[in-house]
Amino acid sequence: MNVPVASKTPSAPAGGAPVSLLPPDDPQRASLHNEVHSRPSARIRVPALIVHVAVLNEGISREMECEHLRRLPGQQTLALDQLSGNFLHLRFDDHTVKWERHTEFTGYVIVMPLPDAALLGAAAPVLLSAPAVAPEWLRGIPGRTVSAIHLALVTGDLSDERALMGLGQTWFGGHTLVASQLGNGHSWALTEFRIGPDGFERMLVIAPPGTTDTRAGRIAQRLLELETYRLMALRGLPVAKALGPMLSQAEAALSDITAQLENKSASEQDLLDTLVSLAAQVERATAEHSYRFAATRAYDTLVGQRITELREKAIPGTQMLGEFMQRRLSPAMATVAATAQRLTSLSQRISRASALLRTRVDIATEVQNQQLLEKLTRGQELQLRLQSTVEGLSIAAISYYVVSLLLYGGKALKASGVPVNPEIATGALIPLVLWAVWRTTRRIHEKIRAP
Repeated sequence: MNVPVASKTPSAPAGGAPVSLLPPDDPQRASLHNEVHSRPSARIRVPALIVHVAVLNEGISREMECEHLRRLPGQQTLALDQLSGNFLHLRFDDHTVKWERHTEFTGYVIVMPLPDAALLGAAAPVLLSAPAVAPEWLRGIPGRTVSAIHLALVTGDLSDERALMGLGQTWFGGHTLVASQLGNGHSWALTEFRIGPDGFERMLVIAPPGTTDTRAGRIAQRLLELETYRLMALRGLPVAKALGPMLSQAEAALSDITAQLENKSASEQDLLDTLVSLAAQVERATAEHSYRFAATRAYDTLVGQRITELREKAIPGTQMLGEFMQRRLSPAMATVAATAQRLTSLSQRISRASALLRTRVDIATEVQNQQLLEKLTRGQELQLRLQSTVEGLSIAAISYYVVSLLLYGGKALKASGVPVNPEIATGALIPLVLWAVWRTTRRIHEKIRAP
């Protein structure tokens, strides 16, 4: 009896690469697979200070950003290809610099040791007393600043909430704070959501001793992304407010056009000109701002995700970060969504009004065509009558000439001695001549009309 033998998996040659057992890779397989690792969280050792600057990159090329990064110490030979993945992490002796390019903005994150004078217990400390990068380098970042944050990570005892909250308020200079326990209590995050005289917001994270570097990195990344995405989402609000008066005027104009359509108080050409102008105005606004509204929705979704990832727990007597943010962000997002809906609805209503006007024009055109057809029919009838009259006159005229010829022929015969009376003979032939001419004419018409 023959026993089937299982085929052996090819083994890698000694000292060589393993043999692939798969079909050829799709060209995008590696890049799509590695996308999950494209923006890893930093490993941050507490205590630390994070300087985050996000700038709009419209009109800013990678070459310009690469040239700016080359101004950092020891980075003169930085290759442009290193920026192709939208993420770059540069390590220095006592700090790191992270460059991260997004669709609309570019983020720069500098992680450095926190000065001892800024640890928990300090009162409104100066955070950049000894900056890791030159202030001129920060000022020279290409782009326009949309977000700038100083995030300090310190250690502290989380067991006494009242004492810890007092230390936090002292650190912020006694200002009113928004704070949350993160991860259901593994750390605290405090902020005042205000831009200071130096142009930076301040955030403070208090973690217990022994917090791992990876956890500190995740906390920092979520807080920085939360604030940056919030500000990017709000960029749609000024656009929505600016569109409000135009939308109100366009809606009033469309209402007036619809009323004129109903009452037939204006010509189709006037209505068409007004409607085309209104449609062009609305379509232009849609083309210019639809991306901004879509981006606002996307950023708002990201804000909600980051708030969920924080897993906040309330601190008695203090409003949580997510609650504070949503209460102030939600009305703005509702305004943007309502404006986008108004713009879409207005475009659809203009399309329906155009269809109504087109129907009215088509009906008017059909009526005009019907009237023109009736006029043509009446003209053809008159032409037929005239043709019949002309034919009758033609028969009489031809018959007259034939009879005249016969009369001249009879007179000629009489003059030659033939006993005939020309007048009587011609008179007797008149009916026959008329019938012959009429019959000949009918045959000619029948031959012309025959297919």
